[in-house]
Amino acid sequence: VGVGNGTEALRLALAACGIGAGSEVITAANTFTATAEAIVQAGARPVFVDVDETYTLDVEQVASAITPLTRAIIPVHLYGQPADMDPLRELAERHGIALIEDAAQAHGARYSGRRVGGLGHMACFSFYPAKNMGAYGDGGAVVTNDGAWASRVRLLADHGRSGYYTHSEVGFNSRLDALQAAVLRVKLRHLDTWNEARRRVADLYKELLGASGLALPVSAPGREHVYHLYVVRCPVGSADERDRLRRDLEGAGVHTGLHYPLPLHLQPAYAFLGYGRGAFPRCEAWAGQLLSLPMYAELTRDQVSHVAEALLRALGELGF
Repeated sequence: VGVGNGTEALRLALAACGIGAGSEVITAANTFTATAEAIVQAGARPVFVDVDETYTLDVEQVASAITPLTRAIIPVHLYGQPADMDPLRELAERHGIALIEDAAQAHGARYSGRRVGGLGHMACFSFYPAKNMGAYGDGGAVVTNDGAWASRVRLLADHGRSGYYTHSEVGFNSRLDALQAAVLRVKLRHLDTWNEARRRVADLYKELLGASGLALPVSAPGREHVYHLYVVRCPVGSADERDRLRRDLEGAGVHTGLHYPLPLHLQPAYAFLGYGRGAFPRCEAWAGQLLSLPMYAELTRDQVSHVAEALLRALGELGF
């Protein structure tokens, strides 16, 4: 079901399966705010957990966080790496709760040979222009093989409309623009080719930076990473050192990003949840070390080599 954007996809998916006030929804503390924002907008309470070395949900911590109020788990396929979906699906089905994939960064990725988007009960995609498959503006989609949920998402996204001027409930205005759908229909044919090009760029980074002391991203066994972002973990002791490294790279003509510099449980918007510093040690420690290097399908070998050389030089000047 096409919708207005990825955030709306999450909000509509939650609403479609009846999640609202009094519900808890488990998700990762290191995701973009939209994941938790949609939970709050649905009237539910986000319950954060820490992540493992893949930067996706730590399954054991998810199991420990489930309570009688838990109504859904939202694993985030962060940076293009699928979360560990089989044990999460087993948990969800054992407890009778929904499993909703946040696949906004993982178009085309696979887990055990299966595409993300078909691993949970529902999945949500963003087609923001910077995504692996981006539109020319905002767009999103909810996918599911449950006909009743699909119909409910479609109804809610169109003002709760059940007939031309009949509105069976209060809904939203969140339709995928036809022009964006046309662009996406063409781009979809090229998605696997573009993702393969991203993997070649990732392989080249691994070749050039393997001895750098950086913690490079890995594609976990049975998972096919699509490298929406190429995020390395720097051997620095503080965010200030990481930021100095960024400035040195800027001086060499290399722009970098931070995804994400402050975990959600420490964001002012979620202070009402009552989490404090130290709640999720991996998310907190890594937030000051992560650095997103240039990554897109059209990067040339010379460009990747320039990034690697500049990074190695900057690390050397910092004493690493």
